[in-house]
Amino acid sequence: MPKRLTRDQAAALYARLAAAEPAPKTELVWRDPFTLLVAVVLSAQATDVSVNKATGPLFAVADTPEKMAALGEERLGRYIKTIGLWRAKAKNVVALSRALIERHGGVVPQTREALEALPGVGRKTANVVLNAAFGQPTLAVDTHVFRVANRSGLAPGTTPLAVEEALMKVTPPEYLQHAHHWLILLGRYTCLARAPKCAACAIADLCLFKEKTPGVQTAKIGPRSLPPSLEGRGRGRGTRRPNAGKSP
Repeated sequence: MPKRLTRDQAAALYARLAAAEPAPKTELVWRDPFTLLVAVVLSAQATDVSVNKATGPLFAVADTPEKMAALGEERLGRYIKTIGLWRAKAKNVVALSRALIERHGGVVPQTREALEALPGVGRKTANVVLNAAFGQPTLAVDTHVFRVANRSGLAPGTTPLAVEEALMKVTPPEYLQHAHHWLILLGRYTCLARAPKCAACAIADLCLFKEKTPGVQTAKIGPRSLPPSLEGRGRGRGTRRPNAGKSP
C-alpha cells in the first residue's frame, strides 16, 4: 500500500469534503481582523468553545488594539481566566495590541512576516488570519490537520511546516482557500485521535490509515453522503453560523 495519496486521490478527497461542506468557516467568533487575531492567539491549547465564551464579554469592552492596550494585562486576565495559559496570553495580547498601534497604525497587517513579528503570533496563527480575514490561500497546520494529513496519506510530514509544504503541493488550487477548514473539521469531529469514526468518514476508502475502525467498506471514487459527524450543519453554509463578521 502506498504511503502517500496520488494527486488524483487527493483531488477526490477534497471533492468529497467540498460536497459535504461547500463553505466551511472557523468556529471562532470574530468581528474583524483584530478580533480574529486575538481569538486565534487565545485558542492555542484551548477549545474554540472556551475561547468564544471568554471573547464574548471581552470584545464587548475591548475590540480594538487601542481598547485592548488600555485594558491592560490584569483586567484582560479577568476575562480569559477560564482559558489555558491565560497569563501568558494576556501578556501577548496586550503586547501585540501595542505593537499594532506603534508599527501599523492599529491595523492588522496582511503579510505573514509582519504578523509573525507580533508578540504571541506564530506561523499557524498568521496563516489562519491571512486565510480567514484576508482571503489568502494559506494552510494552517494545527494538531487536527497534522493528524489527518499524516494518517490519511494526504501529506505526510514529521513537522507542521513539512506537512504545510506538502499540503500546498498536493492541494488543487480550487480547494486551497477552504482546505484548512475541511481538514480541521474532519480531524475534530470524525478522524479523532484515539477512536476515529472511520465508518462515518466521507474519505474512508481513500484513506491509507491501516487501523481503521470497524464498518468501513472500500468504494470506488465518487460522491458520498454527508458524514454523520457533520449532519445538521447544513449544506452551502459555514460551520460557524453566529459569526457576525467576515467568514473564514
